[in-house]
Amino acid sequence: MSKTSNHARAAAMRVVQRLQEAGYVAYLAGGCVRDTLLGRWPKDYDVATDAEPPQVKALFQGARLVGEAFGVLLVPRHEAEHRFMIEVATFRTDGPYTDGRRPTEVRFTDARQDAARRDFTINGLFENPLAPDGHDPIIDYVDGRVDLDRGVVRAIGDPEQRFGEDYLRMLRAVRFAARFQFQIEEATRAAIVRHAFRLGQISAERIGQESKAMLSPGEDSRPHEAVQLIQALHLDDTLLGEDHAEVPTPTVKNLPPEANYPTVLAAWILDRRAADQGDDACRKLDPVHSAAPLRTRLCLSNDQHGGLTAVLALVRRVMAWPTLPVAQHKRLMADRYWPQALLLLRSHLGPIDATLRDRVNADATILAATELAPDPFVHGGDLIALGIKPGPALGRLLTDVYDAQLEDDVRNREEALAWLRRQV
Repeated sequence: MSKTSNHARAAAMRVVQRLQEAGYVAYLAGGCVRDTLLGRWPKDYDVATDAEPPQVKALFQGARLVGEAFGVLLVPRHEAEHRFMIEVATFRTDGPYTDGRRPTEVRFTDARQDAARRDFTINGLFENPLAPDGHDPIIDYVDGRVDLDRGVVRAIGDPEQRFGEDYLRMLRAVRFAARFQFQIEEATRAAIVRHAFRLGQISAERIGQESKAMLSPGEDSRPHEAVQLIQALHLDDTLLGEDHAEVPTPTVKNLPPEANYPTVLAAWILDRRAADQGDDACRKLDPVHSAAPLRTRLCLSNDQHGGLTAVLALVRRVMAWPTLPVAQHKRLMADRYWPQALLLLRSHLGPIDATLRDRVNADATILAATELAPDPFVHGGDLIALGIKPGPALGRLLTDVYDAQLEDDVRNREEALAWLRRQV
């Protein structure tokens, strides 16, 4: 990863060098500068320049516009057998925002004004990677370096204006604060709460992208910190489609790194239900009803929505674990979502008591060493040969004989056929 990032930086530096040699101002910009100062490996490198799009295209073969109105191009560069697409944007200042997402017009300008129109001070930094020795390579017009040192997410300029321009910035503030374990500056925080009701005006796709970035476990995300901030800033009602509530989220906090995005959402739902319904939360849980609002509000894919619904359903069924036969235990464990459901179960410190968790853990450990979903000894054709007509009765018999197989009551095909004859 570090080598790839070094090659990406080298590729971006060559873009900066080419622009500077042509007489333009050019810097590395935004997130890559922030991450470098924090000692992190940037995921990508962006370049900002006073060269306008036609001038950039003239310098770089293969450059293509991806945001003509905003002066943004992608410049292909090869470095050590790696191909990188370096985003090059012209310094700009934005006109009025009328839709809470994008400006109606932009005007090309200089670096200082370009920094002033960005979202947060920690993202408003520039770096001249070719600065002469003895010169500070960091260009900071917004005190972003101070806020990095202090661990603060602060809006550039007037926070009311920043969030009034682009409502998605509210979720970005949460993501950066959770990711870096920073504090959101007081005035910035207050402005988010005042504008929180406007978040619903943003497309579900963009909200979903931010949600996934914050709540997918990994080295750059902290789901527990994110959900706590979302609730504290009154953004939860828009994301979840339910009334605002600030509740403890111990299940989210206890999830291990291998928990996926749908499982984090399931944990958040369980924590909120537990705060409202206590010990009955899991038993009263309606997986389909609970997952439905998130499908539209977070623009979940079919696989994500299916995983969320399935994990919630499995956890609810686990509540009856002590009364279920071994065959049902094996059926539950053979479900492809069982590993995620088990992570959720082990992390849930609410209505699921320790005795039940210990019982499930012990049984699951033993059963995991067995064949959970073996091939059936008999099939529909065997029942038809015994005189059973196709229909519901045949299906029930197949289920019953397979349960007997899972329970180890029948151990081979001959015993299964004998079992069927007795039933017939």
